[in-house]
Amino acid sequence: MRKRRLLPVVLYILGLVLLFGWITSMFGGKKDNLSYTQIKELFENAQVKSFVVEEQTIYLELHEPSEKYSGKTDLICELANPEFFRMEMQETFDRQSKSGVLKTYAFRPESGFSAFELIWPLLIVGGVLLLLWFFAMSKLSGGGNPAANFGKARTTLGSNDNVTFADVAGADEEKEELREIVDFLRNPGKFKEIGAKIPHGLLLVGPPGTGKTLLARAVAGEAKVQFLSISGSDFVELYVGVGASRVRDLFEQAKKVAPAIVFIDEIDAVGRKRGSGLGGGHDEKEQTLNQLLVEMDGFTRNEGVIVLAATNRPDILDPALLRPGRFDRQIHVGAPDVKGREEILKVHAKGKRLDESVDLRLVARSTVGFTGADLSNLMNEAAIRAACDNRKLLTMEDLNEAMMKIMAGPEKRSRVRQRKDLKETAIHEAGHAIAMYHLPTQDPVLQITIIPRGQSLGATWHVPRDDSFNPTRNQMYEEIVGLLGGRVAEALFLGDISVGASNDIDRATKLARDMVARFGMCEELGTVSYLDGGEVFIGRDYQTTKGYSEKVAATIDDQVKLLVDKAYAQCAQILKDNEDKVMAVTDFLLEHETMTGAQFADCMEGREIGEATKVSLFESHKEDE
Repeated sequence: MRKRRLLPVVLYILGLVLLFGWITSMFGGKKDNLSYTQIKELFENAQVKSFVVEEQTIYLELHEPSEKYSGKTDLICELANPEFFRMEMQETFDRQSKSGVLKTYAFRPESGFSAFELIWPLLIVGGVLLLLWFFAMSKLSGGGNPAANFGKARTTLGSNDNVTFADVAGADEEKEELREIVDFLRNPGKFKEIGAKIPHGLLLVGPPGTGKTLLARAVAGEAKVQFLSISGSDFVELYVGVGASRVRDLFEQAKKVAPAIVFIDEIDAVGRKRGSGLGGGHDEKEQTLNQLLVEMDGFTRNEGVIVLAATNRPDILDPALLRPGRFDRQIHVGAPDVKGREEILKVHAKGKRLDESVDLRLVARSTVGFTGADLSNLMNEAAIRAACDNRKLLTMEDLNEAMMKIMAGPEKRSRVRQRKDLKETAIHEAGHAIAMYHLPTQDPVLQITIIPRGQSLGATWHVPRDDSFNPTRNQMYEEIVGLLGGRVAEALFLGDISVGASNDIDRATKLARDMVARFGMCEELGTVSYLDGGEVFIGRDYQTTKGYSEKVAATIDDQVKLLVDKAYAQCAQILKDNEDKVMAVTDFLLEHETMTGAQFADCMEGREIGEATKVSLFESHKEDE
């Protein structure tokens, strides 16, 4: 197969070499652009030592290099009429030849025959005919021709990095379910003996970065069977029928090497709900999906072939694809808990030299909501920072700075800012911090800063103490109060408002709308959900109507506004009652730019503000150890 692929490359190179040689032999070197008058001047000035005329070309050798002609002694020029040149200059040639100025000269109206000039065209014609013959035979046989392989599935066989379940941390239950499949393929006899049937397919569902593809690669490393992987987008092409053809070819390949596992990454690219396109049932993606449905559970049997797929958008997949018999199981791969995060950090710490101060358990407790990809990035950013500082050990400070960089971006201390802007930012962040301080359900403040990071002009840092998977109505309401702290502080103490609170308002409004219309936390509307919480999918949502009336929609809008207004009023009352604290925090920030959590606590409790210490986002979890 490799020889077939190599042959056209060799032929192309040979053809180019032949063509280049022929062009070189035909046209020779670069000729000098001298006029007939200039050539005559060379002879009249006795500058020519010798010359030869061949057909319409004259080759001149000068006695000395001429600056007028780039310091050359050899010139090649064109003669429109060599015979006229000879007749006009013959007397000059004879005179200069007798005097010794012109050593030799010759006229050759017709050059001699060269077999080499005949061989080049023959070789080129032969090469072209050979190429045409090769491609014609290749098209007939279907090998080596891109058009013939257009309907073939571009699969990757096996896994190149030898990832196993030992390399996957924080997903114990998910690994157990996948281990059953690996065991079934290795030893199907014990399952068939009791009447158990192998699942047709498993769908890995979860947010981005949680390790779905990594789990599939681990299956490839664990299973002693063939593993064929392909992306969902590889089925989609411009030409009609190609996607369905590739689906057929994919399963044909799998049947030939069965028992086998087929892994389709990002299956939502090909498995979206039918009827969502503008082409109706003749849409190319729908034809591809129809063929996939038939191959997974149709009249043809796929003994020993299991389909493994991954997606983070299960809500847009076609229901026929999700039913038992096709994807029998859906394995949810979510964000890891504190134990899982610690295990993941240990995996990504391999190969990195850690300082004794590094406590991965403490880092795990402080990274609530981080996925496996986030934790991998955290360790990598910390290692990059240590390397840039020419240190061989990765410290806790590196991890702290890496976490701040990931969450908000790098510091921008060089940015020139006006005193007015600094004061606005300081009052804004002081409002957030003091509002949160007086809200029992909110996390303690770790740091307040007016140093820009990323797109933010300042930040109030607080890290969740633990994993909270079931927030209450009071927690969500107080989060809205805290989010409005910056805008309320601006309105109360500056007499004006800025666009700096836009992100806070967006988050507060979304949270309020979820409470009212999704979680049934509004007494006016009762325990009824009006939002599904999913993202908008135009293929599904453009043709459906809302499940509630315009009157209910108006009530939802009113209740959301009432909830936000209530939170605004409570926040305003908190800040009015603590105006002196707001001013104290603001003054401190204008002078020092950053205020630690300990300094903030001193200020709020009326103590003398202590010296600044290095702020760590992991500090609040030390007392829990």
